[in-house]
Amino acid sequence: MRINWYKDFPESYQAMKDLELVAEQSKLDPIIKELVRIRVSQINGCAYCLDMHTKDARALGETEQRINLVAAWHEASVYSPREKAALGWCETLTLISQNKPSEKAHEELERFFDIEEIMALTVTIVAINSWNRFILGFKVEMRNYVSHKNPVVQS
Repeated sequence: MRINWYKDFPESYQAMKDLELVAEQSKLDPIIKELVRIRVSQINGCAYCLDMHTKDARALGETEQRINLVAAWHEASVYSPREKAALGWCETLTLISQNKPSEKAHEELERFFDIEEIMALTVTIVAINSWNRFILGFKVEMRNYVSHKNPVVQS
């Protein structure tokens, strides 16, 4: 059974959009947000979200190499320690039944992110996990997504 949840239950869809807006309006690096969204969607097996967020990452200027290596971020030298801390946190929260958040995980986050960024990162992870569950749970079919993200300006 397929439920058209975003049309039939607009309050649920609006709540998800509101959560996403918190993540989008944060000062957290847009590339980190997309890397995390890609990794979470890989773990959850969500093709719809992988299609979207790999395109968004490219639109922001991310390289094919870094997009392709997200699943192997532990071993890949193309990510900064800050990005690796974010990807580690995303795996911890996505696989929370297997990886309870440890003091070490919190310490690693606090080395690279301030409190506002940690909250934004956590909201980003919670949001993409929730989107994955709606998309997969209600069998939403992948579309031909076109990104409207703008390249990140390096300062």
